Amino acid sequence: MNQRIFDGHNDVLLRLWRRDRTGERFLGLNAEGHLDLVRARQGGLAGGIFATFVMDEQRPKPAEPQGSVEAPMVGLSQERALHVTLAQLAIAFRIERASKGSVRICRSADEVQAANDAGAFAMMLHMEGAEAIGPDLDELETLYAAGVRSLGLVWSRPTVFGYGVPFRFPSTPDIGEGLTDRGVALVKACNQLGVMVDCSHLNEKGFWDVVRVSDAPIVATHSNAHVLSPSSRNLTDAQMDAIRDTEGVAGLNFATFFLRDDGRRDPNTPLDAMRRHLDHMLEKLGPRGVALGSDFDGAVIPAAISDVAGLPRLVDVMIEAGYSADLVDAICYRNWLDVTKRTQSLALGTSAPDTH
Repeated sequence: MNQRIFDGHNDVLLRLWRRDRTGERFLGLNAEGHLDLVRARQGGLAGGIFATFVMDEQRPKPAEPQGSVEAPMVGLSQERALHVTLAQLAIAFRIERASKGSVRICRSADEVQAANDAGAFAMMLHMEGAEAIGPDLDELETLYAAGVRSLGLVWSRPTVFGYGVPFRFPSTPDIGEGLTDRGVALVKACNQLGVMVDCSHLNEKGFWDVVRVSDAPIVATHSNAHVLSPSSRNLTDAQMDAIRDTEGVAGLNFATFFLRDDGRRDPNTPLDAMRRHLDHMLEKLGPRGVALGSDFDGAVIPAAISDVAGLPRLVDVMIEAGYSADLVDAICYRNWLDVTKRTQSLALGTSAPDTH
């Protein structure tokens, strides 16, 4: 089965910012990381949501098994966060320019579809944590103009907008306070622009605040089922119910420590663990609410997939589990495009077409 795939989350721009700010390593085959354009073609990846991420200068090293990893209580400076975010966005623009049409930065689902139909790789831009945005939200408009169409209010650390859930295993996501007034204002501003609000690194109280104040579908770009892997980063059944009720989407995270019931970073994790999470997410979210959010270049993933070229093995797992061709296409491709359309249509006051 030659399945087109659109992935909900990767950290390629962070890897390139550290190693190759020209972006040339993305365009050619290389042995680094999980994702480049050549291997994407091999694996059927037609595009994805590319995150910018500003790492703490002294990030704690997680224990094994996952253990408790507390993010620093003092957040990043906005100046540094904005500098790094703009530098990583610049890498995406350089990739697009150097690709001579093979890669396109897309600002809507229609642009993704058009790029893919023309044989181009589609990049949508995401911010994993909003530290680059000041308390008056002035930077949001500029970042939107630069192509950002998805935003995580927090990474797993506290900010002026809310409380990012720290990495704990085993643990519920109910750690810390909810959104601040500034966080509520940021959600509403994203709704007005048609920017997806990503709750993957948000704690539980913050999540329910987003559900309360947002007019748009709720998304969790790279989170799994807490009932199967009790990490603080995974979604409870109640959270998945809420995402379903808003016609939102959650993306299956390939990270082994969000797949396993023991929280270990073990590449020998069988693909059946991914199937179990997909089965449960489908039960709670429905066929329109489940997608892929690999976390390529940001996590230890199962060796059976290894990198983006191994995506067909996950497709095979779905087919062997009895998923229909239509369901496989929804999970692998259509659901991210459709939730983007729903989000942007609400901002424009129009109705999104239903492609299912």
